[in-house]
Amino acid sequence: MQNFIKDIGRAVIIGTLIYFVILVSFYFTGWFEEGVTLQWAWQEYYENMLFSIILYLVNVYTWRFLNMRLGNNFGSLKRLVTGLACSFIVSVFGIFLARFILLVGMYRVPFVDFLQNETVGDYYYSLLISAVVLFVFYGFYYYKFRQETKVKEQKIIAGTASAQFNALKNQLDPHFLFNSLNVLTSLIEEDPLQAQKFTTSLSKVYRYVLEQKNKDLISVDEELKFAKTYVQLLKMRFEDSIVFDIPEASAIKEAKIVPLSLQLLLENAVKHNVVSAERPLKIKVYEEQGMLVVVNNLQEKQVLKKSTGVGLQNIRQRYAVLTDKTLNIERSETDFMVRLPMLTKRISAVETQREYIDDKRYEKAKERVEGIKAFYGNLLAYLIVIPFLIFLNYKTTSFPWALFPVFGWGFGLTMHAMAAFGYNPLWGKSWEEKKMREYMEDDQF
Repeated sequence: MQNFIKDIGRAVIIGTLIYFVILVSFYFTGWFEEGVTLQWAWQEYYENMLFSIILYLVNVYTWRFLNMRLGNNFGSLKRLVTGLACSFIVSVFGIFLARFILLVGMYRVPFVDFLQNETVGDYYYSLLISAVVLFVFYGFYYYKFRQETKVKEQKIIAGTASAQFNALKNQLDPHFLFNSLNVLTSLIEEDPLQAQKFTTSLSKVYRYVLEQKNKDLISVDEELKFAKTYVQLLKMRFEDSIVFDIPEASAIKEAKIVPLSLQLLLENAVKHNVVSAERPLKIKVYEEQGMLVVVNNLQEKQVLKKSTGVGLQNIRQRYAVLTDKTLNIERSETDFMVRLPMLTKRISAVETQREYIDDKRYEKAKERVEGIKAFYGNLLAYLIVIPFLIFLNYKTTSFPWALFPVFGWGFGLTMHAMAAFGYNPLWGKSWEEKKMREYMEDDQF
């Protein structure tokens, strides 16, 4: 109901503006030489308002319906043609409805007489004004659509780059490296043989990181094998204070997960929980219903700084690029569980950041060329139709109604040109880039 009231308010505003434009046009064409009465002005106003409200409502609800069914891609020729055709049809119906309410409902003209006296000429001016408003409306929203599309594309590129950056940044936590080197230093003095084994395991961990960091997916078997190597490092560090239960291999040979996801979960468990001989940390890895499950007993460290959840977010983002399946996290009073989707279907390789950006640039360049072609088509139609309308105006009446499509369509054409060529004389490119950065940093956008 609230939206409907807002729509009525907008219709009244638009109708009032159109009314005053018509009055100004009449004044400069000499229609008021014999004077104007307040009664005439008021009658013209409410008649104009009746048409404005009805035409606005039928067009705006048609617009919203088409957006739900076809989307709001104004770069699509199908969407544009369908929208204009539907707007024309509902405008004719709206004019008929307005005339019916005005003549039959308000002026008590018999319905039969009303139908018999209806002519095509009765619809000319109303359709003309509707066409001008529609062209301005479509021109405005086309420009707005293009600007929002640019912002969203830049935000996607930035988000992808950020996700990949986080993926590399969090593949192996710096604290783990620092602690591992400290353990190695101690072992060198206390047990050189154990230090040698530790160094070998540590080198395998980093070799795996370097080999897998650019891959999108890796087999579960490889990740389990790496996890065992990683566990050896943790066992050397924590000894009996940590207990692992990890399967030798996956029951589904073709199953894949994102690289280093299992390592991140193991590291998170150690990082955020107390690990001691009195309170050993127990971590279990197993498969269940197509998911690789990692669960540990919950004995959180009493730290002031709250976990940022960057590691889990990192895994979630990498899965989101590959599949609709999502990471599942369950927390109880005693346990913390994460379920990793195991992907068995063949998935095409995800583009690297550079390939993604290059493809996006190609798509944007192609879209720009299509937009320029569409503009030239629009310009050609303008140059053909407008002279015909001026000639028709000259032959039929002294009222310069052709000025409405000349300026209305011309305004839409100007906006189309600005969008097609990426030119904004009012704010400039620096303003656009500033606003785009502002929107990209807005998490609510």
